[in-house]
Amino acid sequence: MQSFQVNAILFDLDGVLVDSTPCVTRVWAQWAVEHGYDPAEVVKIAHGRRAIDTVRFVAPHLDAEAQLKELERRELADTEGMIVIPGAAQLLASIPTDRWTVVTSGTRALATMRLRVGGLPVPSKMVTADDIALGKPHPAPYLKGAKMLGFPPATCLVVEDAPSGIASAHAAGMRAFGVPTTYPAAELHHADILLRSLSQIKVHLLPARNQHHESLLVEWIT
Repeated sequence: MQSFQVNAILFDLDGVLVDSTPCVTRVWAQWAVEHGYDPAEVVKIAHGRRAIDTVRFVAPHLDAEAQLKELERRELADTEGMIVIPGAAQLLASIPTDRWTVVTSGTRALATMRLRVGGLPVPSKMVTADDIALGKPHPAPYLKGAKMLGFPPATCLVVEDAPSGIASAHAAGMRAFGVPTTYPAAELHHADILLRSLSQIKVHLLPARNQHHESLLVEWIT
């Protein structure tokens, strides 16, 4: 068992707390075929990015805002095969509600729907694609998440499943756990710690010391 202390934990959503891969794959593959692109390539690009950034990257000639609305409509309507990542519910239940949040490349409506469908708590404050101008791998999403919770970035831990998310966390000055749910472990080698599953993590609230606020003890099994 290894451990360190942090003030807060920021979770990516898709691939970390819920597995919506079947839904995402279907929606983006259909979109790719409709617009004459390779479905496998588009699906790979779409994981871990804001939908609007994917459209701008793959098809800069299209109206990205209009495409975003249509893609969101399709993703909101597709929940078949979506599951909660093993260990996610137990892990969230062990963390005080003001010490964790979700930082996702999806829209707020999509994030809220997937958390609710999975029976997971919806944080009162979270960072979504609607809240930022620059998505992952830019540090802006995680910097906003840390500021929202009220803690310095260096005292926050990120849990991610995508290389772009790990890069975003590091650019924000945060440590990052990687979980190989969406990408193979070899593509997550930049993570500070590579886990097999969320079940390896245990979190405990430590009492305040020397006028400092309480901290979280994060333990993980190697």
